[in-house]
Amino acid sequence: MNIPSLFMASLKDRIENFSIKSLLFPLFGIVVFILLWQVGASRVNTSLGVFPGPTIVYQQWNGLVQEHQDERLKEDKFYERQYKRIEARQAKDPSYVGKIRSYTGKPTFFDQIFTSLYTVLAGFILASVLAIPIGILIGLNGSVYSALNPIIQVFKPVSPLAWLPLVTMVVSATYVSADPMFSKSFLTSMFTVTLCCMWPTLINTAVGVAAVEKDLLNVSKVLRLNWMTHVIKIVIPSAIPLMFTGLRLSLGIAWMVLIAAEMLAQNPGLGKFVWDEFQNGSSNSLGRIMVAVLMIGFIGFLLDRVMLTIQRFVSWDKTQVLR
Repeated sequence: MNIPSLFMASLKDRIENFSIKSLLFPLFGIVVFILLWQVGASRVNTSLGVFPGPTIVYQQWNGLVQEHQDERLKEDKFYERQYKRIEARQAKDPSYVGKIRSYTGKPTFFDQIFTSLYTVLAGFILASVLAIPIGILIGLNGSVYSALNPIIQVFKPVSPLAWLPLVTMVVSATYVSADPMFSKSFLTSMFTVTLCCMWPTLINTAVGVAAVEKDLLNVSKVLRLNWMTHVIKIVIPSAIPLMFTGLRLSLGIAWMVLIAAEMLAQNPGLGKFVWDEFQNGSSNSLGRIMVAVLMIGFIGFLLDRVMLTIQRFVSWDKTQVLR
């Protein structure tokens, strides 16, 4: 069955299982949360004023959207002026070759979102590329597991705040280039995310591989499959449910780690946006921080849903897909 067919089958199941109750209860929970938020916020006074309620947060959201639109308009005008100058110069001197300078305006809230998403996905992909093969190797070989398990247990609980200074110094010392492909701030955040989020994927992959049913292992022996074919045809399909559980956990951890790393290291992204607003101390800062908090949570939810959708497509046993 191809991917469009799987998508249509999944959509059909969702429509058949849909009920008014499944819509009303979430809406009811959201409404109650907003009401409690509004009542509670009005009773909290801070040094910057009253804690922002839903109305203030919505106003600040509109302000951030408008700032983004204004910044993009300034960027368009910036490039338009350059093109006009070059055209005017070329009209006088056809041999003239103009140079377009990059726009260096302040990144907007949505630019920071894109930066954080780009960084977290890079760190998560690198972590997955490292963790899945190691997890498969550990699950297949008890001796390798015994050798690596102490290392895993030592590094697994280490906080990103402890990794960040070390990663920053290593990147600064080793990544020396006159024309770097990536910025040092990007590499610092990416490697910190990788070091902190790889462990759930590694452990769950190892557990899934070790839990392959004996009947499947016997089939592999009967067919005399070589090691690589055994892993691809037997081990990985059986381990996919637990493997994706680890991937979903890793992606959630990666997103949380990234925001903390950006705040501490002042690297571009949503974490830096929150810290800058906190340091700014204006009357709008609390509302903007709350917008960022809600956006961080919403993006984390969307990332988890994306991973769940991918799992539904690649998993042969749909009953083991956790919602």
